[in-house]
Amino acid sequence: MNDVDFRKRAAARAAVDEIEPGMLVGLGTGSTAAFAIAALADRVRAGLTIRTVATSRATEAAAEAAGMGVLDMADFGRVDLAIDGVDEIDPAFRAIKGGGGALLREKIVAAAADRMIAIADASKCVARLGRPMLPLEVLPFARSFVADAVAALGGTPILRTAGGAPVLTDQGNVLIDCGFPGLEDPAALAHALGQIPGVLGHGLFLDEIDALYVAGEDGVRLYERRGSHPIGVR
Repeated sequence: MNDVDFRKRAAARAAVDEIEPGMLVGLGTGSTAAFAIAALADRVRAGLTIRTVATSRATEAAAEAAGMGVLDMADFGRVDLAIDGVDEIDPAFRAIKGGGGALLREKIVAAAADRMIAIADASKCVARLGRPMLPLEVLPFARSFVADAVAALGGTPILRTAGGAPVLTDQGNVLIDCGFPGLEDPAALAHALGQIPGVLGHGLFLDEIDALYVAGEDGVRLYERRGSHPIGVR
């Protein structure tokens, strides 16, 4: 295990320690969230009783393989706690997520959570968002229209493909990755993207994250949105 993965695992274990018996837990998607699933599976095997919902089919399969039952989020209006990774996060707890392609489901679960915990290694903490591509989940019918609208906003839209074919989300939609380097006003961009017909979701998570566990060379630190200590950036 390399240093980054070791730190991701440490942050995930710290976050999973918050889970209490009987909770309905939202499980994120991606490499960092996978460490949380593994840590939670250890606690379940040790006797913790919980219920879970998943943000993707891949996460559902991983959770079930680890011995955890997964319920249908369609039957629940809220969850007690959700844990997920971030592609990037700034000192105001605004994040870019969705590199794994599950951004729409991730946002639904995050918004439904009484407490949304992000986990990351220290390299994901930045002074200003905009280094990774910002993903959009888009209705296939609107693919070209949305790409033109993104370009009109100053972004660079790239259809996500694999093997020469568009990558499809679990909902059967396409993903458009958008370059918006050095985001100066994430809220304004989120609003503008939300007004484009055909955009079903975007990877700007501006209000959903309540807490962040960051693992660095000096161990794991917890930052709260309403806390007094700013997130360190690199």
